[in-house]
Amino acid sequence: MEKKKQENPSDKSLLSAAQEQILDQRKKAVDKILQTIDAKKTDNSGEWVRTGIEGVDELLEKGIPKGASILVCGGPGSGKTIFCLQTLAYAASKGEKCLYMTFEEHPDRLKKHMLDFGWDPEELEKKGLLKIERFSPFDITRQVEAMLEQARGELLIDVKPMIFPKGFIPDRVAVDSLSAIASAFVGKEETYRIYIEQLFRIFEDVGATAFLISESTDVTKRLTVSGVEEFLADGVIVLYSIRHGTVRANAIEVLKLRGAGFQKRVVAMQIVPEKGIQVYPDQEMFTEIE
Repeated sequence: MEKKKQENPSDKSLLSAAQEQILDQRKKAVDKILQTIDAKKTDNSGEWVRTGIEGVDELLEKGIPKGASILVCGGPGSGKTIFCLQTLAYAASKGEKCLYMTFEEHPDRLKKHMLDFGWDPEELEKKGLLKIERFSPFDITRQVEAMLEQARGELLIDVKPMIFPKGFIPDRVAVDSLSAIASAFVGKEETYRIYIEQLFRIFEDVGATAFLISESTDVTKRLTVSGVEEFLADGVIVLYSIRHGTVRANAIEVLKLRGAGFQKRVVAMQIVPEKGIQVYPDQEMFTEIE
């Protein structure tokens, strides 16, 4: 028994090592954000929205500016999809029209995720407050290329028909994910950039608060696919999931939020069965962050 104790570090040591890894990721991610020329200005009308996720709203001074576009970045299994489903379920329950755009998972699977956490998508759908639509990134590629050819290179292309269901203009949107969209534009980076710029512009034009998922296998190297996404976005939320030995440490950070105050801290997070994401603002992962 004594030998076994020597071979297995304490949970405290494992968590400490995981915290160091998250801190290292955080510093490099901040450096990447600071290198981006943040030229876009947000028209802050004074209206604010809440995520409805326990603990996240406590990190925000007033909330998220209504109509802002927020990147939700993190690695596989860090909780990005749950984060977006949860905030849309909250908004829909408060009477907002919400659209979940999925480019990977089947809508039925996403609805099952919602039911597992106690959110009823069918009831929200019946009320006309929630739509979960599946899109093919390859269909979008072909349509964008056709429009560009027709417009002879002009950027003012109309991609609304490829986004919103007929007669449904959402108050809140989730895009899952930018990484899946980019996979259909391999070797066509300029076309992808045009589409992403138009996507952000449409959300801004209709006043929708948007949450756009970016799959980042290593946030120390890349937050988004091309870098244009963090330039266009009003905010960045990073979800960390680090495994060290037998212990996994989850954390969340508001890395950037243009036009609004927020707490610059990395705090503990859990994905709780039948509840969803819970964030603990008082449980800092680190005592001090430069």
